[in-house]
Amino acid sequence: MRPLLLVTELEDYTIAYANGLARHLPVTLAVPRRRYGHLTRWFSPGVDLRLLDWPRHRSPANLRLLMGLDRLIRQERPDIIHLLSNTTLWLNLVAPLWRRRALLTTVHDVEVHPGDAETRTLPTWASTLMARQSPDLVVHGPALRAQAASRFRKAPNRVHVLSHPAICRYADLAREAGLTPNRAPGSFNVLMFGRIFAYKGLNHLIRAEALLGRRIPGLRLTIAGRGDDPWQLRDEMGDPARYDVRNRFIEDTEVAQLFLDADVVVLPYIEASQSGVLNVAAAFGKPVVASDLGELGSTVRENRLGLVVPAGQPQQLADALATLAAQPDTRNFLGAQALAWAKGENAPETVGAQAAALYHEIVQKRRCA
Repeated sequence: MRPLLLVTELEDYTIAYANGLARHLPVTLAVPRRRYGHLTRWFSPGVDLRLLDWPRHRSPANLRLLMGLDRLIRQERPDIIHLLSNTTLWLNLVAPLWRRRALLTTVHDVEVHPGDAETRTLPTWASTLMARQSPDLVVHGPALRAQAASRFRKAPNRVHVLSHPAICRYADLAREAGLTPNRAPGSFNVLMFGRIFAYKGLNHLIRAEALLGRRIPGLRLTIAGRGDDPWQLRDEMGDPARYDVRNRFIEDTEVAQLFLDADVVVLPYIEASQSGVLNVAAAFGKPVVASDLGELGSTVRENRLGLVVPAGQPQQLADALATLAAQPDTRNFLGAQALAWAKGENAPETVGAQAAALYHEIVQKRRCA
């Protein structure tokens, strides 16, 4: 069994998934040089990494890329082609030509998140068409299966579930670099990390902070990542001095330090299917407070990774943060559960074994059809 993986973005997910799969199968991964060239050291030796001159969406040079991909497929003769995202506009042109091989596409978000300006640069029809052209789809949880089947016109048995694997490279980097927590004495550090767009619920976190008043001595909130500017909500903050705002791209070493320093990672989303941030937090053994949405709430609740609150309810978010601040034993227990989950049930090699079994199943069914 030889899979060929294709993807343009989603670097952290791709590294975790490809490395986990490579524990079980020989993997060829074709990705853009401009996005992955500086990340080659994070791939395991079992990943045959092909760095391609992959143009941006609007470039007509994509036609040359498609010819190169077709040559790669004819040379490698993969049993299955797995698109690790449906946000690959130009691959719509060649997907019909790849029907001679098993074709599988992962859909991370069945619907575009509100306010996600980056994803909306790709026409909705392109990601929809890519998913509909793929005979089989992967989603990240059972709650998304029916939604994807309906949206992309698939039989339920053609929509498969593979969880988003733990993202371990930042925790590995922290160990390699000898980083240690750098917290002020008596502080309680809450981290909100990632792309800061409307669906992430930043306004609800800020309202929760204001509602907390002085319930949490030493409260410190770090909001780190590119996107909307949190200072636009300054008037809603209870105490702006509590905030450390880093409204920019965060380099890898800084990411590692942020998670080391956090007592709790907060996911106050108002719309979600799953979360890569959850999978970084788990690898650091950090408990989360998460909204009860999509696969997010059920994943946190069932695996005891943190506390779950209703979406869009700042008071309940504030109460959950106050609970974890007052109960270090609870924090430690949830953090230990998160780390065990990241190293066991949701480890990249565990998800990789499930993916390898899925590939065998899809290829076998295709041969018997």
